[in-house]
Amino acid sequence: MIRAHLVRGAFYLILLVAVCVIPFALGQRATTKQSAVAAPLATLSTGDDPASGTWTLTGDLNTARYYHTATLLSNGMVLVAGGFDSSRNASASAELYDPASGSWTVTGSLNTARYIHTATLLSNGMVLVAGGVDSGLNALDSAELYDPASGTWTVTGSLNTARYYYTATLLSNGMVLVAGGENAFPSAELYDPASGTWTVTGNLNTGRTAHTATLLPNGMVLVAGGEDSSHTLSSSAELYDPASGTWTPTGSLNTAREFHTATLLPNGMVLVTGGEDGSPPLPLARNCTILRAGVGL
Repeated sequence: MIRAHLVRGAFYLILLVAVCVIPFALGQRATTKQSAVAAPLATLSTGDDPASGTWTLTGDLNTARYYHTATLLSNGMVLVAGGFDSSRNASASAELYDPASGSWTVTGSLNTARYIHTATLLSNGMVLVAGGVDSGLNALDSAELYDPASGTWTVTGSLNTARYYYTATLLSNGMVLVAGGENAFPSAELYDPASGTWTVTGNLNTGRTAHTATLLPNGMVLVAGGEDSSHTLSSSAELYDPASGTWTPTGSLNTAREFHTATLLPNGMVLVTGGEDGSPPLPLARNCTILRAGVGL
């Protein structure tokens, strides 16, 4: 399944280039050349006038990568870790972005190179990285902690089940809920930062991968969409109750999808956008429009 997802991803990238980028390039003269794979470029919304909706180039990453994670730290810096590098290998490197200088600084490397993992900022300010895939296309069960004070990584307890394309959610009680994913479809488990161990919790009603998980204001976690164990796109959704450790089905999405996003709005509602519905990815046309109309992209 790892190879299948990578091949499918490559196909959609080629399709996106054919449909969107090539027609755009024919009408514009290229002034710079950029790699389409593991590019080190970074952009940010301009701080002077966020209402303008424009993007400004900022400092490049030291190591080009994708399928990595980016985590906002308590000190305001951003930690980027792991990913698939330009040599198409899992990377153990990590670096920090300083918004004040707009530059990246190399920090301590992961103990295990990985991509398609998760990174979660804990209540104590440390970052938990878990699971993912290594260069040999093996699903990982290992986990480690990043300490911003020392810039180093320390191995912590391993997941009970190796997984990737899963979700990790910081709960209101400070524990981390990991749910679903390839190699672990219906299972879920909890990480306790105090003990550094994982405990199995209630299984999802529908095993899924490439879904979303959103912490709601009431402390429950909403999981939606994804691909089920039969590799069929799902529109189902369910709620996790930390008090009981159980999942309850809730209203289904109007459109089955995977690799989408879910955002908690100020009014407590959850906005789900884009994703793949299988024929072809939902966001292709929208991305094409953004590429043509975007400023500074």
